[in-house]
Amino acid sequence: MRLATYGIFRAAVQALAFFGALATAEARTLQLVAFGDSLTAGYGLKAGVRFPEVLERELKSAGYDVKVINAGVSGDTAEDGLVRFDWSVPEGTDALIVELGANNMLRGMPIEGAKRALSAILEKARQTHIPTLLTGMKAAPNFGPDYRAAYDQLFPDLARRYGVALYPFFLDGVAADPKLNQPDGLHPNAEGVKIIVARMLPSVEALLTKLK
Repeated sequence: MRLATYGIFRAAVQALAFFGALATAEARTLQLVAFGDSLTAGYGLKAGVRFPEVLERELKSAGYDVKVINAGVSGDTAEDGLVRFDWSVPEGTDALIVELGANNMLRGMPIEGAKRALSAILEKARQTHIPTLLTGMKAAPNFGPDYRAAYDQLFPDLARRYGVALYPFFLDGVAADPKLNQPDGLHPNAEGVKIIVARMLPSVEALLTKLK
């Protein structure tokens, strides 16, 4: 009788330990890395109103236990991002937003270079099984129709090739609006960031649901 009672008690303790560990795992804060250039880094903006911070607040308001890590570096090209991928996107990253390639376009760099670098970045994410949201950019009108067409198609093509989610235009609703940009006309102000996050939020939430 004592042995039977002990066996039941031991099984109950093991079950409690298992479900306790499961609950702890489920309660773990998700690590979402925003990997990009000045648009991600928050060039010209004070702490608290940059893209990663605003996105984190909105996700938490929506019920997600998430930390959005700012891995943006102002001035980075896609090639620069590739060089620092391994330390910018550390082990334990649960999901990834890639926002790179705008500086390649602004400098008139050959599109093939951005394509190779972004392909390598997406391949690294795939090899490490990190769900990824690729954010696109649009070429400025002064680059001519051929460059614009090739550049604008770069991001959809990469998203299809690597099977990742695509947010077509990072600056959707903000680009070229003086009220939503800093004096340089390139970087969003605090109000612009709010719009970017509001428009992108459904895509980011869809990305995080892949982790459930």
